[in-house]
Amino acid sequence: MPSAAILAGGRARRFDGQDKSALVVGGQTILERQVSMLAELTDDILIVGSRHPLPMNGSHTVVRQMTDRIPDCGPLGGLDAALSACRSEALIVLACDMPFVSAPFLRHLTALAAACPGVQAVVPATKRGYHPLCAVYTRACRPAVARHLADRRLALVELLDVLNESGRGNLQVVNEAGLEVFGDPNRLLANVNTPAEYEELEALHDHRR
Repeated sequence: MPSAAILAGGRARRFDGQDKSALVVGGQTILERQVSMLAELTDDILIVGSRHPLPMNGSHTVVRQMTDRIPDCGPLGGLDAALSACRSEALIVLACDMPFVSAPFLRHLTALAAACPGVQAVVPATKRGYHPLCAVYTRACRPAVARHLADRRLALVELLDVLNESGRGNLQVVNEAGLEVFGDPNRLLANVNTPAEYEELEALHDHRR
């Protein structure tokens, strides 16, 4: 069984600093939706950097709140903190502004991580590139994360590029054909960067395969 981490510590500059995890989609906050969904997959959920009380999901799932061990390092710092505290070899990582990621899709990413010896990350990729904040990382990537933090190379995409370039199968990529098995990739991986994108989410909420 994997652990899971919701990264909720971003400053949301393009959203006037609002906590995007508290945005309501389909009658629930995104954070509530995510915790409920992740509870289908794990009994160990970390919320990294949330500024709001933890949601009560009515299950026995353990939801732990934590801050970055190394501040001001963006999502890479959140990944570092979550990997240091997770209770499993595999860690699902999810940005706090993605309301439509599904349990079957994350279960698939986790299965790929378990099936591939030496894998350090499993990440979806579309024409827009990697989606590193909807991915599975393993504890094996902790040395690489530490090196990037020490060098202040903070972009998660750069970390994934380095894993991919190793030629050792450290990175597994799920392409758009693989994503479409689980629905429209644009909906599955939808996130909120601006108020305009938030307005579009309700339309996506009503859209089904």
